[in-house]
Amino acid sequence: MAKIPMGGGMGGLMKQAQKMQNRILQLQEELAARTVEGTAGGGMVMVVANGRQEIVSIRIEREVVDPEDVDMLQDLVLAAVNEALTRSREMVAAEMQKITGGLSIPGLM
Repeated sequence: MAKIPMGGGMGGLMKQAQKMQNRILQLQEELAARTVEGTAGGGMVMVVANGRQEIVSIRIEREVVDPEDVDMLQDLVLAAVNEALTRSREMVAAEMQKITGGLSIPGLM
C-alpha cells in the first residue's frame, strides 16, 4: 500500500494526486508505443498488441493456412489475440503498480 505524505494537509495531498495523474498520462503515452506478442500453434500465428490493448499486427505462416480447416486457423488467431491482450494488460498493471505503489484507484487504465 502506498504511503501518502501527511505534511501539507489537503493541499499537499492534492499536489501529490496531480503529480500522480500527470505521471499516469505520461505512462499512457509511453505504453501506446510499447508492444507485446502473443503466439499460437508453436509460433505459426503471432499477434502484436500495444499498451492500449490495440492489436497492431498479425502474422500467419503459410503452412498453417489450410482452406479445408478454417476452424483451426480461427482458433489459432483467437488464442494468439487473447494471449497478446493478456500480456498487454499485465504490462499495464505492472507499470501502474510502479506509479501507484499498490494504491487501488478504480478507472485509471
